[in-house]
Amino acid sequence: MTAETIDNIRNFSIVAHIDHGKSTLADRLIQFTGTLTEREMQEQVLDSMDIERERGITIKAQTVRLEYPAKDGKTYILNLMDTPGHVDFAYEVSRSLQACEGSLLVVDASQGVEAQTLANVYQALDADHEIVPVLNKVDLPAAEPERVKEQIEEVIGLDASQAVEISAKTGLNIEAVLEAIVTRLPPPKGDRKGPLKAMLVDSWYDAYLGVVVLVRIIDGVMKKGQNIRLMGTDAVHGVDKIGVFRPKMVDVAELGPGEVGFFTGSIKEVADTRVGDTITEDKRPCAAMLPGFKPVQPVVFCGLFPVDAGDFDDLRAAMGRLRLNDASFSYEMESSAALGFGFRCGFLGLLHLEIVQERLEREFNLDLISTAPSVVYKLRLRDGSEVELHNPADMPDVMKIEAITEPWIRATILTPDEYLGAVLKLCQDRRGVQIDLNYVGKRAMVVYDLPLNEVVFDFYDRLKSISKGYASFDYAITDYREGDLVKMSILVNAEPVDALSMLVHRNRAENRGRAMCEKLKELIPPHMFQIPVQAAIGGKIIARETIRALRKDVTAKCYGGDATRKRKLLEKQKAGKKRMRQFGKVEIPQEAFIAALKMED
Repeated sequence: MTAETIDNIRNFSIVAHIDHGKSTLADRLIQFTGTLTEREMQEQVLDSMDIERERGITIKAQTVRLEYPAKDGKTYILNLMDTPGHVDFAYEVSRSLQACEGSLLVVDASQGVEAQTLANVYQALDADHEIVPVLNKVDLPAAEPERVKEQIEEVIGLDASQAVEISAKTGLNIEAVLEAIVTRLPPPKGDRKGPLKAMLVDSWYDAYLGVVVLVRIIDGVMKKGQNIRLMGTDAVHGVDKIGVFRPKMVDVAELGPGEVGFFTGSIKEVADTRVGDTITEDKRPCAAMLPGFKPVQPVVFCGLFPVDAGDFDDLRAAMGRLRLNDASFSYEMESSAALGFGFRCGFLGLLHLEIVQERLEREFNLDLISTAPSVVYKLRLRDGSEVELHNPADMPDVMKIEAITEPWIRATILTPDEYLGAVLKLCQDRRGVQIDLNYVGKRAMVVYDLPLNEVVFDFYDRLKSISKGYASFDYAITDYREGDLVKMSILVNAEPVDALSMLVHRNRAENRGRAMCEKLKELIPPHMFQIPVQAAIGGKIIARETIRALRKDVTAKCYGGDATRKRKLLEKQKAGKKRMRQFGKVEIPQEAFIAALKMED
């Protein structure tokens, strides 16, 4: 690529709320520019994982190179980054945005601006992007493009008078989007003659090629056979293969400034290729590293254990392989008395947890069980030290703790007016503190500070059910605050079940404990002896349910004769049950664990 043509490159991403039509718009752009033939086209062409197609969400950011002959007679190279819209994958979004100069902001013309539209737009503005608003689904009877344009101007503060009105489903007005990209987004800047400086945008493991590294070239040229150095890890690799995605891999001889492509260099571990790292030439390195990305902070932790203890080694191998493709997922080994050996895993949110668990089960044929999700607490001890607590079962003695602090989030909820009362009540019930309430068109925008502990459990599901699916929710972690938190243990037959212990606020402990005991009473099958199920804080029992014993009719063979014969048999049975209860092991079925952990309030 020659120096003159850097002006003909456009790197852009598509940002939007879930379900506003990003992936469908990406399909149309690919189709319109003839990047794939009609036969190769399929719905959501960039969502390559089965799970993405089934759920209709994008999980991994994908990239594709399009060539577009514009009306001004020049042919432009467009590098499109399709990003996830869900809050749990904001990390994927942030890295894709760093590799681009502009964004298409897709807003559903019938739904208007949603909570994550805001979050993703602010990320794009932080990355100094030029933004082109696109109104999708204008062919729907409920579409109100003029109202939505006003909303974009009011809420986000972007000029929407030039917004492109399209229907990604029918292909209406797609060319106008391409023209807007070419005319309204800036070309990248870069020095072809300078030393190589490239940003590592993403990396994943391929069974044939080893680690494939997605890069955005800032300065210089990357060629086949070059020796490159990863500045973060100081590792040197030879470049074996260079190419671009059209969505299939196509080999090229070199990548110049402003271009987005991939290379492979017999790299064994994805852990060696840190996202946000700077790649430079080994012999002629660039002066300074790029600022890179913030290291990802897991916010939700849970234990994953194999249902069959013999699958532990397979689980370990699967975790390692999944970690290759998902840099935001972290894990360490742990063991539990109830569940055996497993892993304590960190996730960016509940959807992320669900997706990782589903990918492990699907791609590696594992049967897994997960413990209750918990957040990271910080404990200030009396000796002045501070420790992080990931698992409630590891909590030190209460006498040593001076204070427990928990993470709080700033949540933005957009909801139609008629559900506002229920949404406010839900936030109040979850110990929320109202910060702001105003109106965006006909919808209320509520801003609350909430403890993350109350949100990870089932807040999102509850919010969707009370608003009939209309409310949208986005959050960012703000700080740690001190709370009156206690550890609640669940005892079955006087034995603590470590997988079910949790940290709860003192005021809510009793309700949570009672609900848990009632649930377990239904779920644990009756044994030959009576089983007490208790919730306790320290030595104090706060709730109890009893599972009745199964009775065998020992007097069945006794007919006629003296009543003492029957009594003798019953006494014998009673003594046997008493002994059984002391030594009997209560089998808690796996379903009971899973159902108890999914407990509704």
